[in-house]
This record gives sequence, structure tokens and C-alpha cells, in this order.
Amino acid sequence: MEIVYKKLTEAELETFIDMRIGQLTEEYESEGREVPTGVDLKAALFEYYQKHMADGTFVSWLAMDGEKIVGTSGMSFVEKPPYFTCPSGKLGLLSSMFTAPEYRRMGIAKELLDRVIKEARAYGCGAVHITASDMGVKLYTAYGFKHNGNFMMYNL
Repeated sequence: MEIVYKKLTEAELETFIDMRIGQLTEEYESEGREVPTGVDLKAALFEYYQKHMADGTFVSWLAMDGEKIVGTSGMSFVEKPPYFTCPSGKLGLLSSMFTAPEYRRMGIAKELLDRVIKEARAYGCGAVHITASDMGVKLYTAYGFKHNGNFMMYNL
């Protein structure tokens, strides 16, 4: 087995989206939440990724075992008014970090994380944010991410 890393292209997008929906489903169920019905997430994800890959505000690295995607990552780039710890106002929003169960604990997630962090740095981001799953907290903490106890969210 030789893992090869490559950037996501249109050719892998359908598989990437199916994996993303599987990941979100797994996270919902592990938290004891019911997966919402009646949401066409696949179409919404296609629209999002195609738009943002084209304009350079989303990038993803994949881990490949032959033709099979075994790990995914994603970084969305957003801007907000600059502040002291982020004078560029550019932020990376980390998402889609997933490794197939049989490929976990092999350093794949760390390599994918490193690659998208480098993308954020090259884009000019001053910070990277993530809402981490319970499974991902160890990886992100070991990489140097810090908890922000004041993070809040309001659903519309």
C-alpha cells in the first residue's frame, strides 16, 4: 500500500461529496442526533464546491490508495474585518477531515492537515478555525490548535 496525496479535482468531486455526507451522517449519529430528512445535501455540496473551487476559495487534498480515496481534507477561505491577531482578516475554515476507518492511525490525517494549513498560509490567512469532532480533537491539539471557550453559534 502506497498512499499518494493529490488536490481534489472535478473528477473526484462526486466521490468526495458522498464521503462528506457519510462523514456528516456518522458525526450526527455518534452524537445521538437524528440526521435531518428532506435536505438535498448532495446538490447543495456540488454547487458549493464547484463555485468555490473555481474561484479559489476552497481547496482540498486527498489521500489515495491507488484509485481509492482513503482520506479527505478541506479548507474554505473567508474574510472578515482585520483584527489584532489576524491583520489580514483572512481566515481558513477547516472541514471535511476524514480518514477511512481501515486507514486510521497511519499519519494520513496529519499529512492532509499539514497540506491544507500550508494552503491557508499561502492564501494569506492569519488563523484557521474548526469545529472539531470528538475524534479529531487529539489531532488538532497535537498540531497546535487551541480551544476557544467563547465560540458560539446561532442557527437561523
